[in-house]
Amino acid sequence: MKKIVGIIPARYGSSRFPGKPLHRIGGKPLVQHVWERCVEAAELSAVVVATDDERIAEAARGFGAEVAITRGDHPSGTDRIAEAAGALEDPTHVINIQGDEPLIAPRLIDALAAALAGDPDLEMVTAATPLDPGPDFLDPNIVKVVLARDGHALYFSRSPIPNDASASAPLFRHKGIYGYRADFLQQFVRWRPSPLERAERLEQLRALENGARIRVLITDEPSIGVDTPEQAAYVEKLLAPASA
Repeated sequence: MKKIVGIIPARYGSSRFPGKPLHRIGGKPLVQHVWERCVEAAELSAVVVATDDERIAEAARGFGAEVAITRGDHPSGTDRIAEAAGALEDPTHVINIQGDEPLIAPRLIDALAAALAGDPDLEMVTAATPLDPGPDFLDPNIVKVVLARDGHALYFSRSPIPNDASASAPLFRHKGIYGYRADFLQQFVRWRPSPLERAERLEQLRALENGARIRVLITDEPSIGVDTPEQAAYVEKLLAPASA
């Protein structure tokens, strides 16, 4: 039996946007918008908000979410969800849904879950969208990924890859959603941060450097991360018709 859980890591501290998970958009905390999208996913057995902050935990319980209280010293969201997953009852797979993506598509979550459930050897899966060779291709805040012919990741980078955007090679923007086989997730967080991970500030490179394979699902599903108050205001405008 497969038991696929969605875990939303949420921390209060943020250098660019302190208190981000509780920032209200359309009358609701940001993290609630993410949670509501997750509970619409048909393939998830449970959805958990993982946090070390009692303010976030109280808000999450208030809108009906299951909450996992985690340590405050985790270096990454992946470490936080691994602790939360370890306290759950026998999950077989875990989907890591970023707590700052209020427009995440439930069917994308389901697609990652289905990929994991359909292949017992699949350790890790993520997603990417086609990318145009414009300003976003040069932006170091937008992570790029190059793929092998079988759909697995060759490399992730903040730099423009492949080097020649005018060549025939397709360009892809990585989406920050991950699925893991539960035992692989616990192995992942036991590995030390790797040299490429530290150089690129991308923790998925730790998996590649340790010989793991990451399948990449190509999607056209839009999703906007919220890293600043200005982005939150933009998302609020997009959600205004739905909130009215």
